[in-house]
Amino acid sequence: MTKSPARDRLAQAALALFDERGYEQTTVDDITERAGLSRTTFFRHYRSKDDVIFPDHDRLIEQVRHRLETSSHPTALAAVSDAIRLVLLHYLDEGELARRRYALTSTVPALRNREIASVARYQRLLREYIVSRAGDRTEATRLRAEVLSAAVVAAHNHVLRRWLRGESPDPVAEIDQALGQVTSLLAAPDGRGTTIVAFRTGADLDTLLPALQRLTESTSG
Repeated sequence: MTKSPARDRLAQAALALFDERGYEQTTVDDITERAGLSRTTFFRHYRSKDDVIFPDHDRLIEQVRHRLETSSHPTALAAVSDAIRLVLLHYLDEGELARRRYALTSTVPALRNREIASVARYQRLLREYIVSRAGDRTEATRLRAEVLSAAVVAAHNHVLRRWLRGESPDPVAEIDQALGQVTSLLAAPDGRGTTIVAFRTGADLDTLLPALQRLTESTSG
């Protein structure tokens, strides 16, 4: 049987120790000893034990950015839907490792907060891309970009969590269906009709209504 790469061995050792001893009680030295590797090898692959828990978000972000920059999709919504699919495929490729990570982040608040911050990075990238495709940075455009990017990320997270919990036998088909629903709900190819989207925000209604009115005028003009 071929040995796993060092990065994978370290991750497997770390997760096993987190299960046995708890996250806070496990040190980098414990991980390297269990994996049979040196501290130098550990820090060649990870900056800290926290990094063992999460996929390589920096690399994934760059993959998503490249997919967006080279997209030939006719609409920004279709382009971001296609790009975020890459993230799901990465988790699926990790298999059981991703599920064990999910179980751990669900019980350690600090790790959960980091996961939330990582999700925000993807949403910000998608939002900025949508704004750039629109060709302007008006408040109406920014609001639309916020809604579209949030919807795509929410659809991805819904399918991913179902798979992580063992509830989705075919997450690839589900993500395609979920993103298709997002597109059908939010896209307006012919420029006619009205789309109403419900979302929660910290702003009060008096602040939101003028922005929504301007958004309606910009998309119907």
